Amino acid sequence: MELPDLKGKRVAIVAMGASAGFYITARCNSMEYDEVWTINALGGVLPCDRMFMMDPPSRFLDETVAGNQTSIVAKTITTEQNFPIYSCTLDPRCPSVVQYPLKEVMGATNNYYFNNTAGYAMGFACATGVSELHLFGLDYSYRKNIHMAEAGRGCVEFWIGVLNTKGCAVVISPSSPLMDTDVPPEERLYGYHRLPDPLRLDIEDGQFSVKKNSMYQHPPEPEDGYLYKG
Repeated sequence: MELPDLKGKRVAIVAMGASAGFYITARCNSMEYDEVWTINALGGVLPCDRMFMMDPPSRFLDETVAGNQTSIVAKTITTEQNFPIYSCTLDPRCPSVVQYPLKEVMGATNNYYFNNTAGYAMGFACATGVSELHLFGLDYSYRKNIHMAEAGRGCVEFWIGVLNTKGCAVVISPSSPLMDTDVPPEERLYGYHRLPDPLRLDIEDGQFSVKKNSMYQHPPEPEDGYLYKG
């Protein structure tokens, strides 16, 4: 399978974590993307250009183990769509499901760490040369609920690092725990956060900035997201 050329493209990946709401906020504030990719059930909710559902379709068509997602995903994948739905296997009942280009993505990235669907989407972004990737709803852990944690955060953060080495800028929803984005700027640098005047890690003009917290006389305006740029 030939991979698309997405060099220079700005892409949004929208998953189902709590910070997905910032995608709506971004669009309401006139933010535009060349492509929008959805994860699992969101493909049946949001207009998108690609949907990633790496479980076999039978998980949603022949079982109910996906819980409340079962119905909406089943309806989406059995209806002909104007976007591809990437999965690990084809199913004759699913006209828009295509085989994920695993061999091509692994060959282009020289990596094989895929333990959740979002990781596959990010690997696809890396292999196709996406230049700017915005992540919404990729949260995995929740500070106010110590009993709630989902597998996959390590994989997604790994792919952020890989994308950085390829020169892709990654922007994360400001409320997401991913990469500790929701941690106050003056607490992001371990050790320095214990100083009487801690160092503050921020973004200025698209670049990392480190200054003493006392240099900020007034709280800065909140960022649209936390930028990781290679």
